[in-house]
Amino acid sequence: MTLNIKNKVVVITGASSGMGEAAARQLAGLGAKVVLGARRAERLEALVSEIKAAGGEAFAVATDVTSRTDVAKLVDAAVEAFGRIDVLINNAGIMPLSALEALKVEEWDRMIDVNIKGVLYGIAAALPHMKAQKSGHIITTASVAGHLVFPASSVYSGTKFAVRAICEGLRQEVKDYSIRTTILSPGAVKTELLDQISDQAVKTANSDYVNQVGISADSYARIAAFVISQPDEVDVNEIIFRPTAQQL
Repeated sequence: MTLNIKNKVVVITGASSGMGEAAARQLAGLGAKVVLGARRAERLEALVSEIKAAGGEAFAVATDVTSRTDVAKLVDAAVEAFGRIDVLINNAGIMPLSALEALKVEEWDRMIDVNIKGVLYGIAAALPHMKAQKSGHIITTASVAGHLVFPASSVYSGTKFAVRAICEGLRQEVKDYSIRTTILSPGAVKTELLDQISDQAVKTANSDYVNQVGISADSYARIAAFVISQPDEVDVNEIIFRPTAQQL
C-alpha cells in the first residue's frame, strides 16, 4: 500500500475531525508528508503532534475553506515547505439537513460556501502548481447524497451533485497535465457532521440511523489511500461506498 504514497505531499482540508483526520493518520502512517487545514487549530496541532510522535511528517495551517485566501495560504505553505503538492484532498464539508419549508436560508448559504466554493477554492489553489509540475491528484469528498435525494437533504444533496459535476469537468480538462481526479462518495459514516443539524427531529432520525448502521471514518481513509496508491497511469475517478447494511 505504500507504493506511490511514501514521500508524497498531501494537503487535506477538514482535517481536524472525521474522515479528514482519519485520512491524515492513514497517509502519514504510509509515509506521506501531510499538511492539514481546518478551522480548529488546537485540534490540528494535537493531530500533528500525534503523527510526529509516531514518526510521521506533518504540519498544520488554520484554514477556513470559505476564504479563498486561507485555502491559498494552506496550499502555498505545503509547496514552500516541500517544493510541491502531490495530492489535494478537498474534504471539508458541512451537512445541516433540513426540510426546505423550514427556510433555514443561512444554513443553505453556509453549505454552498463550504461544500461548493470551498472545493473550488481548493482547485484554484492547487491547480497552478500541479499544472507547472505536470502531475498531481485532486480528491474531493462528495456523498451518496450526491447521487440521490432523501427527506431534508435537498440543499445538501444539491451541493454534492454540484461537486460531482465540477470534478467531472475538472477530470476532462486536466488530461494534458497528467493530473488525476477522484470523487469519493461515502454513505453513512460516523463523524461529527450530524452535530451541525439544527432541526432536532431531523437530527434524531439521522443520528439514530447512523449509530445503527454507520461505519468508521477509517473506511474513508483506506479508500483514499487505495486511490492514491494506484500507478500514475491509473486514474480512479469515482468510488461510492456505504455500510453493507445501508439501503439507500
